Amino acid sequence: NPSQFEPAQVRSKYDVQPVNRAISTREGSAQSVVVFNPLEQTRDEVVMVIVNRPDVTVLDSNWTCVKSQISPELQHDRSKLFTGRHRVHWKASVPAMGLQIYYIANGFVGCAKAKPVRLKIFSKSNDLPCPTPYTCSKLEGDTAEIRNRRQTLTFNVNLGLLQKISHNDGSQDVVGEEIGMYSSSGSGAYLFKPNGDAEPIIQAGGQLVISEGPLMQEVYSYPKTAWDHTPISHSTRIYNGDSTIQELLIEKEYHVELVGHDFDDRELIVRYKTDIDNKKIFYSDLNGFQMSRRETYDKIPLQGNYYPMPSLAFMQGSNGQRFSVHTRQSLGVASLKNGWLEIMLDRRLVRDDGRGLGQGVMDNRPMNVIFHILVESNISSTSNPVSNPRPLSPSLLSHCVGAHLNYPLHAFIAKKPQEVSVQPPPISFSPLAASLPCDLHIVSFKVPRPLKYSQQPIEDPRFVLILQRWHWDSSYCRKGRAQCLSVADEPINLFYMFKELAVLNARATSLNLLHEDTEMLGYTEQFGDVAQEGHVLIPPMEIQAYKLDLRPHQ
Repeated sequence: NPSQFEPAQVRSKYDVQPVNRAISTREGSAQSVVVFNPLEQTRDEVVMVIVNRPDVTVLDSNWTCVKSQISPELQHDRSKLFTGRHRVHWKASVPAMGLQIYYIANGFVGCAKAKPVRLKIFSKSNDLPCPTPYTCSKLEGDTAEIRNRRQTLTFNVNLGLLQKISHNDGSQDVVGEEIGMYSSSGSGAYLFKPNGDAEPIIQAGGQLVISEGPLMQEVYSYPKTAWDHTPISHSTRIYNGDSTIQELLIEKEYHVELVGHDFDDRELIVRYKTDIDNKKIFYSDLNGFQMSRRETYDKIPLQGNYYPMPSLAFMQGSNGQRFSVHTRQSLGVASLKNGWLEIMLDRRLVRDDGRGLGQGVMDNRPMNVIFHILVESNISSTSNPVSNPRPLSPSLLSHCVGAHLNYPLHAFIAKKPQEVSVQPPPISFSPLAASLPCDLHIVSFKVPRPLKYSQQPIEDPRFVLILQRWHWDSSYCRKGRAQCLSVADEPINLFYMFKELAVLNARATSLNLLHEDTEMLGYTEQFGDVAQEGHVLIPPMEIQAYKLDLRPHQ
């Protein structure tokens, strides 16, 4: 019931970042957390909520113990890096398009409390206090590492930047992270006219906090720059979780504050100087649907080589090595030198560029930019990007990573705590009979508004299901190196898709729901009539819509 729960993330206004609501649990009480999975596959994922006190225990819907870790919450404030609140992480398993309940308890007998992380701190001024109840040590040496079962990340301690990735098979990939800034006098909302190349802004001697725990390891950097108020701080996280996609990727979160006149006519970028031999060719997506091949030309100015990146950009070397960056918001991307990938984080521009907006870009707000970085090797021969003019497709794993980033798990917190002594029966919600194939995506599932039931003729189907099948590069691992059980080579049956619900009156329709002539729509007919048999077979890169009715089984 919505009246009993509230979202874990709330916005005070439309133009500010959402903030995490903290859970307060007194002794002997537990707070319910309901996790919603918007995707069409069961998800095993490490999730996080904020708590006010660290001595908590995580329990599942059966009231059995769940392994968890506790770490301090960090913020973009040099004088007070630790907020005093705590992040609790645990591995959740949520059914496809379903709900799962967990409990954050205080004083639950028989379960271990969340395990505190070990902190390693680097600060030239030595003014970072150790928050309770954590053990802290001073970071020695010029480099630092965090690792999980799959990879080890090496950082430059003085600059706080990611240097390289070492894989468990012994191979290494240079990343060479760099944060820079363009200055420009003629740029505006539409035009990008930099004065020369971007200058690195990070100086030696910032603050670095490393959190080492069993589920999540993190390097948080508050770097030193020429400005008193640094315009950026960033976290790099890797996860440990059996059968999770998270343990295969690197999570980068940049907190950007390009606010104030110090940053007028400045444009902030992050650049990855990898060792991939991509010959200045890379690929970025069109509205998350298909990829376009991009090639950098020396004969045109720098701004002509910048391209939009709605959700994904990747480079591929002649040896098949691939470096992908998934993003949660649309940004600009370029590959100005061999092996380089640079991404625009924010722009603050005083002048109007005469292209219709009528003003500069001055409405900057503090914001978080989240990337999921993926490094992959092909398992079979692949075409050389230099000689192949056609665009390449993401791997199946890359599609899954992008879906997890752009359709995150949503947590809802109970408004009222409950007593630990009163344990309700296990509850969860699982609408699908089984997870859909990994390359099949439910774009939209439209449910009628109850008020309209009485106004429509009963024979007209009122539910709409829109399905998309991704196209993926089969020269990379077919099963996506994750818990991928099937792909949509075989038809799926709409009649048996939903649990405890009968599908009636299923029929194909156009995307605007106005036309139902399947021959005109070009839908494959080799499996007979959808209304009679329910079989749906979607070729890669296709989107199809179906009208249907749902009724409880008699």
